[in-house]
Amino acid sequence: MRIVSDAELGAVLSGLPDLPRVVASGNFATPWRILAVLDAALPEYRLFALNAQPGIPDRPGVTLETPFVGAGMRRSPRLRYFPCRLSLVPHLLTETLPPDIVIVHASTPVNGMVSLGIEVNILPAAIETVRARGGLVIAQLNPRMPYTFGDGVLATSEIDYAIEVDEPLPTPVYRPVTGVSRAIGEHVAALVPQQATLQLGIGLVPDVVLRALASRTGLSIWSEMFSDGVLALEKAGALDPEQPITASFAFGGDELYDWVDHNPRVRMLRTEKTNDPGLIARQPRMTSINGALQVDLFAQANAARVHGMIYSGFGGQTDFVVGALHSPDGRAIIALPSWHPKAQVSTVVPRLAGPVTSFQHSYIVSEQGTAAIWGCDASTQAEQIISQVAHPEARDELRGAGRELGFALT
Repeated sequence: MRIVSDAELGAVLSGLPDLPRVVASGNFATPWRILAVLDAALPEYRLFALNAQPGIPDRPGVTLETPFVGAGMRRSPRLRYFPCRLSLVPHLLTETLPPDIVIVHASTPVNGMVSLGIEVNILPAAIETVRARGGLVIAQLNPRMPYTFGDGVLATSEIDYAIEVDEPLPTPVYRPVTGVSRAIGEHVAALVPQQATLQLGIGLVPDVVLRALASRTGLSIWSEMFSDGVLALEKAGALDPEQPITASFAFGGDELYDWVDHNPRVRMLRTEKTNDPGLIARQPRMTSINGALQVDLFAQANAARVHGMIYSGFGGQTDFVVGALHSPDGRAIIALPSWHPKAQVSTVVPRLAGPVTSFQHSYIVSEQGTAAIWGCDASTQAEQIISQVAHPEARDELRGAGRELGFALT
């Protein structure tokens, strides 16, 4: 590993062949300084990142690529969206979209090793692929990045160039709990069995669910990601101290980052492990809790598109729904508000107009209540979705549309 200045790194990058593909740490571990140097040095390149945050380069000459769209890429005319389960993204990079450069945000070295910290995810696969192709691995070394154990520990000899920064890590914007989100959280928490293994997606509802579980004991975490709510469970004594907290990336506040730093309880594994449905299914009482934008009377969920336009992507929802359903006493839960307050429309629709993200869940939950899906015939499923999940103002219209679709409804 050679530590260089911004100017020296820019000179290295400006000598690269035309239109390289760059894989960058995403979520809240974006290596912003390297990205700025790279963007100034390369007139044209392809940038691949998961859940990219606002501020990434988006200009003519930059092609944005991702299977999970974040706010930094959403609605960009230069976006290339690749539908893909998160567990298969490493294969996508190996077989279809091989990188020429991988840029990561890492800890400072300890005994010749650095850690990818809060963002392991697809990066080990990207690094292995780019090394095999003779490409570059460039690291942004930051003492604020926690040193986490697992698959994100990397020898400095695997890094070609590095720049040094001392910058605080970004944290998500706090969103206040509403009456709707609190009600959803309470309904979902009631479905979580004792000594469950939890996977929670991104958003306010999963955070509220975790708060509602603070009085439990013996819980475990096997998730693609976690945030501040998991630390709250640890403080409350709700987590099984004998079980590691397993995930692939994390984001939250400074207290969370301090807690995961050199914490042997936390294992940050590569996506191929955390999101493997077979490994997920081995976790006892695996309880998958994810959000959706819409559900329909066929119990199908849309978590990816708004008015036909891509909003996010599959993420890990498909992996965990399948894995949870095959786990002993496992269950897959989809949670969403029954009404979209800005658009003033029901989030329960007769039939999804666009692609389905996931289906055949155990339960669908809104602030109105809970619909049991697994083991019910199709008409019973539809009836429960209407009467237990849909907003009261939408129920009559949904019931009429459901009859036209062939459901035997009361």
